[in-house]
Amino acid sequence: MSPEPVLSRADQVRIDAYPTHEVGGYGVRAGKPYPFGAWVVPGGVNFSVYSDQATAMTLVLYKRAEPEPFAELEFPLEFRTGSVFAMTVFGLDHENIEYGYRADGPYDPVTGHRFDPRQVLSDPYARLIAGRDVWGTEPDHTRGYQYRSRVCLQDFDWGDDGPLRIPAEDLVVYETHVRGFTRHPSSGVTAPGTFAGLREKIPYLKELGVNAVELLPVFEFDETDNPRSNPQTGEKLYDYWGYNTVAFFAPKAGYAATGRYGMQGDELRTLVKDLHAAGIEVILDVVFNHTAEGNEMGPTISFKGLDNATYYMLTPEGYYFNFSGTGNTVNCNHPVVRNYVLDCLRHWVADYHIDGFRFDLAAILGRALDGTPLPNPPLLESLAFDPVLRHTKLIAEAWDAAGLYEVGNFPAYGRWAEWNGKYRDTVRRFVKGDPGVTGELATRIAGSPDLYSTRGTAASVNFLTAHDGFTLADLVAYNGKHNEANGEDNNDGANDNNSWNCGAEGPTDDPEVNALRLRQMKNAVAILLTSQGIPMLLAGDEVGRTQYGNNNTYCQDNELSWFDWDQVEENSELLRFVRQMIAFRKRHRELRSTTHPTGAIREGLGLPDISWHGARAWLPDWSPESRLLAVARCGAGDDDVVYVAMNSHWEPHDLELPALPGGRSWHLFADTGAAAPYDIRTPGGESELENAGTYLIGPRSVVILVGRAPGEE
Repeated sequence: MSPEPVLSRADQVRIDAYPTHEVGGYGVRAGKPYPFGAWVVPGGVNFSVYSDQATAMTLVLYKRAEPEPFAELEFPLEFRTGSVFAMTVFGLDHENIEYGYRADGPYDPVTGHRFDPRQVLSDPYARLIAGRDVWGTEPDHTRGYQYRSRVCLQDFDWGDDGPLRIPAEDLVVYETHVRGFTRHPSSGVTAPGTFAGLREKIPYLKELGVNAVELLPVFEFDETDNPRSNPQTGEKLYDYWGYNTVAFFAPKAGYAATGRYGMQGDELRTLVKDLHAAGIEVILDVVFNHTAEGNEMGPTISFKGLDNATYYMLTPEGYYFNFSGTGNTVNCNHPVVRNYVLDCLRHWVADYHIDGFRFDLAAILGRALDGTPLPNPPLLESLAFDPVLRHTKLIAEAWDAAGLYEVGNFPAYGRWAEWNGKYRDTVRRFVKGDPGVTGELATRIAGSPDLYSTRGTAASVNFLTAHDGFTLADLVAYNGKHNEANGEDNNDGANDNNSWNCGAEGPTDDPEVNALRLRQMKNAVAILLTSQGIPMLLAGDEVGRTQYGNNNTYCQDNELSWFDWDQVEENSELLRFVRQMIAFRKRHRELRSTTHPTGAIREGLGLPDISWHGARAWLPDWSPESRLLAVARCGAGDDDVVYVAMNSHWEPHDLELPALPGGRSWHLFADTGAAAPYDIRTPGGESELENAGTYLIGPRSVVILVGRAPGEE
């Protein structure tokens, strides 16, 4: 008997790679219901989409950029598994098609259903979106299907790249906007305003010393979705920040130099890979609290037409709860939506190697289906314990637009950190010289133990400025907001800025005012980077970037929002100060301790881990009128002693310095009251004080000393 013939690899055919049905002239077969989305499979593309109440589903296929579909394939009833419609379509050129869905079902807004088979809907799991390929291009609103889903290949070569897993307490976070960071003509990059442009600035970030960039939303959104114009100039205003998501799985094509070619995914991956090679993690600002579909008056893009009653929080009358302040609220704790959020974040971690996420208005994620706060929110728990997200940073903006404020009380499950709004407000008030703040300042710079006693100091993300609010330069140059260019009669943006203009509103030629403003910025940076917790800087603060008093530039795609790279040279004194402060923080692990100080004596030195001082050593002044506070931190083992004196008083003070044991002496690292270059030294190169018992701190100044043995570097 002759042996069986051996088939070559070329002769082997998968037995399931053939159609079993024909729909609309295409060979098809029942698809795999999971994973959701569109995936290339042998011989074709597998399409899978969820809708609980749809009675029928149709796949709509387009050739790239063509206005009308070339095929519409209705899912056979037998291709539905549970509430999932799944179908494999053979013979498609997956690199040159766009697709969407028509969902048929009841239209009854009172019960939450808004099915309309006339609408072509984006796939919620689409990995790429076409139709907004070049930033700022006004769309053709006569086209019936604006945000087109595309198939995405998973063929990027990551090499040896993987998560950096930098300990949270060692992070120095730099918040920036992808477009705004390099869009200014002074940036000098090849592709301004893109992922590729940001990639060219990695050497700058590395030299600055930050080790994490937090990017404002990069999920696909429509920047043209703003009906207002600047009343002063008539120029169109944009949805510049991007907190109005269209597609949660898709990187924004308009942020990519290659977006018109559909290569935005690989351009973002290349940026992440190169940032990792430079030792810098990538944190994404994500917006799961609402979508671009708005309320009942808003457009139907995806969720609203596929399963409105599942994806959104609805009132008993079928209207939209608006805890986000933007028209709708995503129903995050519905089991299906909860899985959607998990799938989305897993996608960004697995397919884009993202290191962490900052959740916009995260208090919403803890609300029940009817909007009431949950004591044990299942979504937050699931995110904390998900195996794929296990080592991913999770950071909450622990409030929402409906008044739920959970700073210090956010359900953490041992994993969540928080933007510490109380830190921001307290330090701002102290720096401007408000009375009655010194006691709370001590709590905030020690890692806010009143808020995070069981969670450690790394639960507190300390910041003074962020995209939402004044820049650091404007914090010391304006008493009030100046948002007239936003077209809302200066009614938008926060009013409680805790700012002080140092004697003149806005730009001035007064040298004394400008010198004070520079000193105040240095004071703020010095306090931030010597506080326990995770420090976060706003891009441009290190060079005094101004928005001319606009504290809500969400709509400003212009020089109000862009990083002016000429300021790197113009404000080099401030930049040098920030760089040295970051380096100082990295050198001194006692500033990065994960545990809150208790005053316990450190063995070997005989000093407490933290001690408080005033003008007299060991005698802090906690009275309401006190504007002077000094703190000494003592690490374990042979760590240096770090002494930080903060004076927001308009008068100088003689400081009595605490004595140091073991032959140690005080060395001067920084004095913001001194003229450059004597305002700050290189860490390790501090000069020893000649009169080690006292030091004169100037008005509105911060002094940083290091206590170490003679000869130590």
